Amino acid sequence: MTLTNAIQKRGIKWLLGFGFWTLIGLSSAFQLYISSTQAGLDVSWRYAVGIALGDWYVFAVLSVPVIYLARRFRLETGNWVRSLAIHIPASMVFSLVYMVLRAGVGLWQGYASFAEAFQLLLVKTWHFNLLIYWVIVAVSSAFDYYRKFRERELRGVELEKRLVQAKLQALQMQLNPHFLFNSLHSISSLMHQDVEAADKMIMRLSDLLRAALDKSDTQEVTLREELEFLKRYLEIEQIRFGDRLTVKVDVAAETFDARVPNLILQPLVENAVRHGIEPHAKPGRIELRARHAADTLVLEVSDNGKGLPANRPTAEGVGLSNTRARLQTLYGEAHGFELLDAPGGGLLARLTIPFQKEPKP
Repeated sequence: MTLTNAIQKRGIKWLLGFGFWTLIGLSSAFQLYISSTQAGLDVSWRYAVGIALGDWYVFAVLSVPVIYLARRFRLETGNWVRSLAIHIPASMVFSLVYMVLRAGVGLWQGYASFAEAFQLLLVKTWHFNLLIYWVIVAVSSAFDYYRKFRERELRGVELEKRLVQAKLQALQMQLNPHFLFNSLHSISSLMHQDVEAADKMIMRLSDLLRAALDKSDTQEVTLREELEFLKRYLEIEQIRFGDRLTVKVDVAAETFDARVPNLILQPLVENAVRHGIEPHAKPGRIELRARHAADTLVLEVSDNGKGLPANRPTAEGVGLSNTRARLQTLYGEAHGFELLDAPGGGLLARLTIPFQKEPKP
């Protein structure tokens, strides 16, 4: 917080405090005026306001040291005996000082002599002043407890946010080595078949890793950015498979600016390549679709492989399990992720997340 902001914040607090005591004073003046009128006393509104504001502005001035004492000596478990030993005599001093100051104000206003005003105040306000002292202490303590509660709540939210961020970062760091290992394995295999293609693949991988590192601290990107990264990844796989791999992209125009988890599509496409394309000699096809449905973004990646294994559970590798964990951490129950048999054969990976557009600069 800058010095200017701190001064402005303190100024607002003082202004609110002044307004609070003024409101009480005016309310008291209204009550005095109405009750005096009903009793048949000749009391003007100006006189009522002068008396009432004189009372409550003195309380306002004395409330400053009372609030300090309330914060310095809190009435809380383990400390209340010591605090009471401070507050009880302080309340008596408060009452006495109030009567002295109020009598001085009355003398300045020309309503009575100092001695007459002090004697009247001693009779009428001694116990009331004590009550006001403890009300100020109670209100100040309540605000302090609320402020501490809010601070603890905000710290809890911040710690939870940092924990989620750390978990997502760990998942992303786990994904990058996994992807790098698979890519290097592909390059190693290609080196024995086509050195020039392997060299080109290394260059593409270098560009891809640079792009991944640039976004390593970002948990969400636009679908446009995610597709750009995926395009670089598919260029590597295209070098490896050549004409055996065909990619079809069907993305609705309104989804390009939607926010998606960083590197969320690459593991799905990689899974389609490894299990739907690589094991088969026939030409492979991968289809990527994105559409906006109600308040959700639907992303689908399908292949023309064998699909889900029959009569046995699907074994998920690092990429898919990592994807599930990231989606759960980012969106909780507001997401969906499922593996299905594609209508035309093969495997369909479908995920749904809340549709949120990137704000325009």
